[in-house]
Amino acid sequence: MAVPSRLVAPRITVRFRPPRFGLGGSHLGEPDEQTALATVDAAYQAGIRFFDTSPAYGEAERRVGTALQPRPRGEFLVSTRVVGEDPEESIRKSSEALGLGIDLVFLQPDPQAAFAVLARLRQEGVVRAVGVVGGEWEELERVVREVELDCVLLTGQYSLLDQQAGPLLDTCLARGVSVIVAGALVLEPETVQARRISAVCERYGVSLPQAALAYPSRHPAVTSVLITAASPAEIRADAALVRRPVPERLWKDPELIRLLSSD
Repeated sequence: MAVPSRLVAPRITVRFRPPRFGLGGSHLGEPDEQTALATVDAAYQAGIRFFDTSPAYGEAERRVGTALQPRPRGEFLVSTRVVGEDPEESIRKSSEALGLGIDLVFLQPDPQAAFAVLARLRQEGVVRAVGVVGGEWEELERVVREVELDCVLLTGQYSLLDQQAGPLLDTCLARGVSVIVAGALVLEPETVQARRISAVCERYGVSLPQAALAYPSRHPAVTSVLITAASPAEIRADAALVRRPVPERLWKDPELIRLLSSD
């Protein structure tokens, strides 16, 4: 079976290209203050230059900002979410919590009226880019077709074990919208499918988590993969997996291709 053409297509020109890997901040409000700060610092030292957070993550915004403020501002990208009915107020509060300017801001698919406000803020330079976030690919695809976006943050439905969001990625590819994938490491290693994929990966000296982190970027619309972590050790381990190359011949293995294309 041939590899699907969309997985080997040339890279597209996108309006906004975040760094290849980022630290997802959903767990950074959970540990103690020093652990959270040390996690962000460890991510930075490991070469990660993309930090995603949200007002919904408790103290995460403030902690991310505190950890990053000593760093040269031009070296990293920060993203957050709009919450509530007033996008400008949400961005103002997030900027205050972070103590930093916001590069990229995400909205939920509805209400779409807020996208017009964010488009104006983007034009005024308040934010650099505007995106939509969600876990249902059909909803995201609808917004991509209706609104001029820079990014999509997909929080599920595209990973080594689940490729159902492929049509969304194809639409983004056609429209020059970059895709950020979260949840690539949310695996169920005890399933039959996972065990079979893992067995193929092991023949090439690749672990299942290593392959899972590398897989989403095989699609040319995917510019970035977010990794969540709650401790310095966790982010260091994941960053080590990212740095470890995956042999190209793994992706061309007929058995792996069959497993990835099976329902």
